[in-house]
Amino acid sequence: MFPPFHWWKTVFFLIPVLSIATIVLGTISLLASVVDRSGSAGHRCAQWWSRLILWTSGVRYTRQGILPSPGQRCIFVANHSSFYDIPILFTAVPRQLRIMAKATLGRLPFIGWHLHRSGHLLVDRHNPGASIFKKMQRMTNQGAALIVFPEGGRSEDGELLPFKPGVFLLAIENDLAIVPISVSGGRDVMPIGRLMVRPARVRVTVHEPVSTAGLGRRDARRLAVDVREIIASGV
Repeated sequence: MFPPFHWWKTVFFLIPVLSIATIVLGTISLLASVVDRSGSAGHRCAQWWSRLILWTSGVRYTRQGILPSPGQRCIFVANHSSFYDIPILFTAVPRQLRIMAKATLGRLPFIGWHLHRSGHLLVDRHNPGASIFKKMQRMTNQGAALIVFPEGGRSEDGELLPFKPGVFLLAIENDLAIVPISVSGGRDVMPIGRLMVRPARVRVTVHEPVSTAGLGRRDARRLAVDVREIIASGV
């Protein structure tokens, strides 16, 4: 069967264009990190990269809800069903963001180098280590906010997977509010296992922050369930 138009566009236009953009902006990010160790300049490069991806792919988004003030210490938590969720959120949430990602991403050329140099949290899931608490505290002290996909991976059918409690424990230990975000329509752009990008409209819903004040370690699992229900309501 002859491949559809969007397959040809993805393979022969989007992939080459985005590969070049990744190399160029990744190099700029690395050079900027020499003089800016906070990662702020690197994040600007990531925002440009994200906007370029959405523009060339024909992805449009609308954002609902009110973002917390830039000075509020918080963690953004979102559902994850597509590679496009990251550029969507980096564009729709105009904050200094850092992602929590698996350590293997740090081995990728340009992208991995950017993650290392820009202060993102790369975690070995088998041995996370106590240093992650110090890295998070340093990051929040610099005015950045962590964005996490607590499902631990992309959902294949768009249904939310169970939320892992680790990030909620980190939020409790660091007295950080949780800001739930629902991304609806990201899977329509590029679901798992399909090498084809389609234009789509995506809705990003920012929910009211959930306070962690007064919570203890034993509350992490219940908090994970509560936040999952909030996010599910907007997907």
